[in-house]
Amino acid sequence: MHYGRPLLPRRCPPDQVVSHLRFSFRTIIVTSESEAWALANDGVGMTVDTVERIALVTGASRGIGAEVALQLASAGYLVVVNYREKRARAEKVVSEIESAGGKALALQADLADAESVEAMVALLADRFGHLDLVVLNASGGLELGAGPDYAMQLNRDAQLRLAELVRPFMRPSSRIVFVTSHQAHFVGQKPVPVDYEPIALSKRAGEDALRALIPELQQQQIDLAVVSGDMIDGTIIVRLLERRNPDAVAARRDHGVLPTIEDFAQVVVRASTTAIESGQTFYVGGADYLQHS
Repeated sequence: MHYGRPLLPRRCPPDQVVSHLRFSFRTIIVTSESEAWALANDGVGMTVDTVERIALVTGASRGIGAEVALQLASAGYLVVVNYREKRARAEKVVSEIESAGGKALALQADLADAESVEAMVALLADRFGHLDLVVLNASGGLELGAGPDYAMQLNRDAQLRLAELVRPFMRPSSRIVFVTSHQAHFVGQKPVPVDYEPIALSKRAGEDALRALIPELQQQQIDLAVVSGDMIDGTIIVRLLERRNPDAVAARRDHGVLPTIEDFAQVVVRASTTAIESGQTFYVGGADYLQHS
């Protein structure tokens, strides 16, 4: 088993290079495949010491992901801020980290697009050679126009694919953290809002798929942690659900004050940085869920 340098080639072919990459104080826009290949292999990028801790946070241009990125950078990680399409938001997160003295870069990749993710991972492996932490935060399923299979493709298939792609260059004692909700984690034990059901079922399927990897991850000394929370005030999922089913959100508020983005991010960072047993679950809010678990 290889745990050092990545099993990916040093020179990335054109179809394995992301089209946009922002390193510290620099934005690179790639307009052609040939230019992408040249940029991936010409030494452009951030010099990283082999002892530097590197974290990839998916869906980090806003909300929980952005706050997790900020807190991890404050804890000393070089943070890769992954985003799907909101480049300006991702760059703002990077700027905030840099202004506070941290290190970060923004990388575009749509997790539901296999080629896009493969390109991002190939570039990370080529530039840094290792990862110490992957926070699987990006999720979805309530987006306007999303197909019937989209939630499962993103919340299960994409999570598992990314975990498999990064494993070859994650170092011993590294960690994967899966972010989920109580509605998904406890699906089948408590009622789920109808509009949220596809997300709940697909995120539970994603969690189960990742947990099935634990024996293999342990052979590489990679731990898995799960962070499950009640509806989180201020997140896009809760805002979308409020538009479709305001009573469902109101019902959760009746059980108590919903956790904030900052509250939840703090627990994600704790799950990322403290000693754990692989497969350990951290809970945030929703005391009524925990009473029946």
